[in-house]
Amino acid sequence: MKVGLFCIGLDTYWPQFEGLLPRLLGYKDRIKEKLQDLNAEVIDSGMIDTPFKAREAAEKFGEENVDALFLFVSTYALSHNVLPVVQQCRVPVIVLNLQPVPAIDYDHLNSMGDRGKMTGEWLAHCQACNLPELVSVFNRAHIDYHLVTGYLEEPYVWQEIDGWLMALNVKKTLARNRIGILGHYYNGMLDVYSDLTLLASTFGNHFELVEFGVLKGFLDRVSKEQIAQKIEQFNHEFAVSDDCSQYELERAAKTSVALDQFVTEYQLGALAYYYEGIGDPVNQDIITSVIPGFTLLTGHHVPTAGECEVKNALAMKILDLFKAGGSFSEFYAMDFNDNVVLLGHDGPAHFSISEGKVGLVPVPVYHGKPGKGLSIQMKVKDGPVTLLSVIHTPDGIKLLMAEGESVPGPTLQIGNTNSRYRFNLDVRDFINQWSLAGPAHHCAIGTGHVASTLQKLAALLKIESIKIG
Repeated sequence: MKVGLFCIGLDTYWPQFEGLLPRLLGYKDRIKEKLQDLNAEVIDSGMIDTPFKAREAAEKFGEENVDALFLFVSTYALSHNVLPVVQQCRVPVIVLNLQPVPAIDYDHLNSMGDRGKMTGEWLAHCQACNLPELVSVFNRAHIDYHLVTGYLEEPYVWQEIDGWLMALNVKKTLARNRIGILGHYYNGMLDVYSDLTLLASTFGNHFELVEFGVLKGFLDRVSKEQIAQKIEQFNHEFAVSDDCSQYELERAAKTSVALDQFVTEYQLGALAYYYEGIGDPVNQDIITSVIPGFTLLTGHHVPTAGECEVKNALAMKILDLFKAGGSFSEFYAMDFNDNVVLLGHDGPAHFSISEGKVGLVPVPVYHGKPGKGLSIQMKVKDGPVTLLSVIHTPDGIKLLMAEGESVPGPTLQIGNTNSRYRFNLDVRDFINQWSLAGPAHHCAIGTGHVASTLQKLAALLKIESIKIG
């Protein structure tokens, strides 16, 4: 990320209070250092204390094409020195309302004996004085801003700033993301149908609609050597069941090689697919052999959603970009005895969040779909998790999320992902509240509690976020 950094103050103060300006610039330099530690490239415009400097800073930030502005309120400042910068740059503004320390040392200040020096000491701590003025002006000028309030070395502050940097980076990456749509929707799943124009305008991504038959061209070029290499990859990344026949392994491996080439050819960062191939033996052979290959792609940062759930491909991609995984899931059952919800799905999974290796197993039937072949058996590792759904409501696109725990206990060994989750609501309340938010029946599951950062992403995208529980 490339970010602009500047601090604001009042030029009238500098001749009045000796040492105040270099002291405030020292705080700004500390912020710059810590931003760089968080892997941000920082364009520093120093202290903005006149309208002339504001214009110069705006031009500098524009020339550098910064992704966001970090505005450090170092002391009281006139808002007319700030508005030109944020107005001209038109990027998100993170306002850092940061005192140098948790509280003024009152005894030290009051013992200084010189009310002028005492006032200068106070002014080094009066960041909050300016915040209402800035917010009032930003609101009236329709400026996109976000607040971080605390003190300079506070861990909470830097966790928040890191979250904003992550969210900014994810937003930028989503805007460059190419999502493939292979095949068609699962017929009749009205909740899954998507408004691609609305999604593209919300996230900035590109959709590539591809005929399913294009895979055959890639399959025809797969060599025996590539198949053998792919089976080696299966054995390395999956726990391959002894029940998997050599025929099915070779069939899945050949398709996996073709899928890799397909993703490379179209430069895809995510994918949604569904096809049945009824009446076409070649295409049906392909579609019944895609799960291992799509699982490998998902685990290697090209998340793939079955049943052509485009919104969930986006949710999976978002969690993946936050390094949380992002596995395709739906509600399987409620366990009222243990107050847990079971979620899982057939089809691709994110093996980086698996408890141990993902199992590769044969299944005699793909439930609700034609054919049979290899599938995956996976449990999400125990510990904190976040559920995410990109939802399309009458009011537009929103992010729906919930934080919970993946917990031990019995699961269904049916050749699917399957895990037990506990939330801070009881089962019936959780299911009701989640459903009332209006999602499709799929969601993405990632490890860790990342709702706070997801909420920041929603704010940057200017969409609503809903957190259950």
